Amino acid sequence: MKKFMLMAGGTGGHLFPAMALAQELIRRGNTVELMTDHRVETYGADFPASQIHIVPSATPSGKNPLVMAGAAFRIVWGIAVAFGKLRASKPDCVIGFGGYPTFPPFIAANLLGIPGILHEQNAVMGRANRALGRFADILAMSFANTKFADAQNLEKVLTGNPVRDRVRVAAATTYPALNSDSPIRLVIFGGSQGAKALSDIVPAAVALVPDAIRHRLQIVQQCRAEDLDRVAEVYRQAKVNVELAAFFGDLPERISRSHLVIARSGASTIAEITVLGRPAILVPLPGAIDADQKNNALFFESAGAGWVAEQATLSPQSLGTRLTILLTDPATLAKAAAAARSLGQPRAVERLADIAEMLSGKNTMELTS
Repeated sequence: MKKFMLMAGGTGGHLFPAMALAQELIRRGNTVELMTDHRVETYGADFPASQIHIVPSATPSGKNPLVMAGAAFRIVWGIAVAFGKLRASKPDCVIGFGGYPTFPPFIAANLLGIPGILHEQNAVMGRANRALGRFADILAMSFANTKFADAQNLEKVLTGNPVRDRVRVAAATTYPALNSDSPIRLVIFGGSQGAKALSDIVPAAVALVPDAIRHRLQIVQQCRAEDLDRVAEVYRQAKVNVELAAFFGDLPERISRSHLVIARSGASTIAEITVLGRPAILVPLPGAIDADQKNNALFFESAGAGWVAEQATLSPQSLGTRLTILLTDPATLAKAAAAARSLGQPRAVERLADIAEMLSGKNTMELTS
């Protein structure tokens, strides 16, 4: 039995693949602990770790010298805290899933001689992972063509992006038939950062869809708590059957029952809807420095699995027109669903667990008892 320390930023995009790996490693009889930040309380409440360690961290951004100095202090403090926790825990291997909360503990693990894997979920390597590349033994990638990965002088392995057990179970659901009078199920969500734009645009777009289609719609939309009332009112005025919540714990099952998804294009979203095999209209988060979500979405679209809609040019009118066309063309939706499923990598977690177990046998950590 080996012990693994997983390290991840506290949002769903980082925690969900870490959770999937934890589930697999525990199935194999190993012990798993987690190092992350305080946001785990929201997105990782069910994380199957024997211990969860909150480690100080900061994002080194901005030009204010005082802010930068404060960030540097928190990072150094986080390294010291993680160093002590790792000495006490004595893991055989660490696996980092990105986000700046990964930075201090991964550096501490390197100082202690613990072998480490970095997992990159996106088609563009994140800044924290790029900074940590020199301290890692292996880079596990979700996309064969990952921007900035070639510059990293370390072993690279294509594993795919692990998805949670409940996603793999829900993936057994076949794409639902869509005929001229059956309900049409849409699922809309904006990722862990929420998506005010989807709350602004999608309900108004749905209201513009012809009555014959709109009255058949059964919509599930996840939106920020502060948007719930106004979104509900737009749907009420449009006489649409809708279920709204700030968070759906059973979102994978709801997606598996859907005919079309409208979502951001974060790495975990792409991984889960491809394993589930559902077509999607993807609205990448704008303003990202490295356009990671746009690159994820373009990969999805290029395979024929869905459609990219840039937020800057998306309007209720344009989305309403697209929905009207798609929802009256079951063959196109079914073809896109099949293309999405062809991209899915349900066994990514086994591949990553295999690498972690292999690397755990190379631990050079020397600790005093």
